[in-house]
Amino acid sequence: MDPLSALRDYTIRNELDKIVRVGDEFRFGGEYAFPCGVATAYRSKQGSLYTLETLVHFVKNHHLKHTEYMHHARLHNLPSVVTFIDRKPLLDYLQGKVSSSDSIQFLAPPNPNPPKIPDEYRPEDPALLPPQEFGINLNDDAFRVPENYISMIRSMERPLKDRETMLECRNRNFYGVWMAATKRDEERQRAEAQQRKDGLVAKSRLMRGDERGFGDEMGYDSKPKMLLKGSKIGEGVPIILVPSAFQTLITIHNVKEFLEDGVFIPTDVKVKQMKGPKPDCVTVQKKFSRDRVVTAYEVRDKPSALKAEDWDRVVAVFVLGKEWQFKDWPFKDHVEIFNKILGFFMRFEDDSLESARTVKQWNVKIISISKNKRHQDRAAALEVWDKLEQFMRSRSRG
Repeated sequence: MDPLSALRDYTIRNELDKIVRVGDEFRFGGEYAFPCGVATAYRSKQGSLYTLETLVHFVKNHHLKHTEYMHHARLHNLPSVVTFIDRKPLLDYLQGKVSSSDSIQFLAPPNPNPPKIPDEYRPEDPALLPPQEFGINLNDDAFRVPENYISMIRSMERPLKDRETMLECRNRNFYGVWMAATKRDEERQRAEAQQRKDGLVAKSRLMRGDERGFGDEMGYDSKPKMLLKGSKIGEGVPIILVPSAFQTLITIHNVKEFLEDGVFIPTDVKVKQMKGPKPDCVTVQKKFSRDRVVTAYEVRDKPSALKAEDWDRVVAVFVLGKEWQFKDWPFKDHVEIFNKILGFFMRFEDDSLESARTVKQWNVKIISISKNKRHQDRAAALEVWDKLEQFMRSRSRG
């Protein structure tokens, strides 16, 4: 029996606990044993064949949410995972809900009785010479001898490479390449963040009047408008609050990539990439804009650490959808909160509407993103920036 059929049989029989890994192979009770890395007959929508190791891990953990399943697979160093689009059809087949699938491509079994190889190859053997050398008609019985040898050789041939193996690289996978690219991008962003920080310090000094004489000499007003009164460095920079809970889509770990680059990266992925402790504050700016004036924002996830004067700088909050998020906030209720602060609720577009039932009663903007179509993240990020800039303009007028 082939590995895919054996796994389907054990899944239907509810005997997955009898599939045990011993060294580099899976043992199916006392019936079968297959190498862990053997390719099965189930081909993913991306084109590659799933290995037995990938399918066994998936079918034993299919109850997990896809992001949790991917995180669990990475913790166990699996070389590949079942994609989100393949989850349901693959599970339906393994559980016996459907009897076949277009994704299954069983290979023809090898010849059970291969012809014997001659003990010695003799090029001078007349039986291997072209029949025309002897004036033999191709329909004569004498021609059957060389014909049998040719058939034997062809039956023993095996292709060294096919379309799949040509695209594969030993000891390399896309996740490793993506991680390396992400690391380089983070280094670039850290350098840019330092430059922005230096710019904010310089701007703050100008706002305090430390360089008033320079501004007067250049012929412009050396007293730029401030959002708030005060003279400390950083005062006047608006604050955006995000939840500290991991069950929300936007956290302090991934907010920078989403708002600055228009790319959503799951929090668990960002946490795994992080080096050092979680930051208390992240600075973000709208980079993909033609505006000459760019406003910087501080993003924080600890409202309890804010001082009384800091709350005047809070302009927006990403909500979790739970009332307890606003415990000990200096407001009467969520009605007062969302009259003074702009609220956002991030969700996956195919999530049930039940998850947004509470926030629909609040004065917040619901932003939907796709679970898989990352090219659509930019539009969602722009929607957040548009609402935020409108709110800031109305606040300055007020």
